[in-house]
Amino acid sequence: MKLLTATSTTQDPDERGGELGLKFGDRFDRAAELYLQHFDDLQIPADTVRCIAETSHAALGVWAPGLAAETEAIAAAAHVELWKLAAVGARTEVLAAAPPRSEGECSTAVFTGVGRAPETMQTWDWHAFLVPDGLLVSLVSEEGRRVKMFTEFGTAAKIGVNDAGLGLHFNILAHTGDSDHGGVPVHAIARRILNEATSLEEAEKIAASAAVSASTCLTVFELHEGSSRAASLELSPSGMGIVRPGEDGWLFHTNHFLDPELCRGDTMPADSTTAERYQHLDAIRGSLAGLGPLDRARAACGGEGAKAAICMTPDTGKPLIDQWCTLLTVCVDVENFALVYYPGRPDEAAAHGLTRF
Repeated sequence: MKLLTATSTTQDPDERGGELGLKFGDRFDRAAELYLQHFDDLQIPADTVRCIAETSHAALGVWAPGLAAETEAIAAAAHVELWKLAAVGARTEVLAAAPPRSEGECSTAVFTGVGRAPETMQTWDWHAFLVPDGLLVSLVSEEGRRVKMFTEFGTAAKIGVNDAGLGLHFNILAHTGDSDHGGVPVHAIARRILNEATSLEEAEKIAASAAVSASTCLTVFELHEGSSRAASLELSPSGMGIVRPGEDGWLFHTNHFLDPELCRGDTMPADSTTAERYQHLDAIRGSLAGLGPLDRARAACGGEGAKAAICMTPDTGKPLIDQWCTLLTVCVDVENFALVYYPGRPDEAAAHGLTRF
């Protein structure tokens, strides 16, 4: 995955969308083509895709008008049909119309506590053929927050930090309550939190206000007066669960529900590696704290290198839609308002170094 960067200083969502659409029109168009083909490969009917995209965009327009306006401006400037771009923005909602595949995506680790800044790391695992390019954006939100985020071309946000000392990681989930009804896109919830929230409580309030049709987990963390807190917000159409760190300050999340009520409706397939990846993180918790991003990436492999459970390499013996790859390793530095990343696995990050954005 090639990472491209953009900086926008306008607080006007129409202007920002126009800037992005003009600069990266071919990327937005390509992302829409790739996702529409992927949905077809998953046998999600084209009319269902369009219905979910349009319904989700309408829900976004009510819940966060500025984010809907930004999407519309991107589509217009990039000369992409709005519903096609909205289908990428609501890709999690569209995927809820099909049974979950055998894998999930992403492993997250966050360490917080009194007298320390958050120490975080996430792997972003997805299909390489769907994301030839990723996007790093620095922007100023309508609310005046400075935001830095990583996302796909067409999704509102994924992983990021704002200048209030608040950061966010992102993991997909699957639940019996998920449906093809279309709801507020979960990627837009991540973006609105980054745009507005200055505390965990504000982030929780924003997340709870969104009516969703698909499940996801937003792990949010903050630094305030030299101490830090974190919570994983597990979202589903059946409600929101809040998972707090353990007594030692560690909070891990992969792709299964941890909330005791919501986990009863978990539908992640039994052959997913989500439990294995969670157990891997839990096993190395004693050696992961107090490290800089580079050493954290190395330690996260637990001495196993590329064979570590959290390091995904595509199995070329499987169909393309079942080939998973760790496309990004990223640490969120809320203390210095930065994303520290490598476009690949943690073992590769440890070997080749990280870049600061």
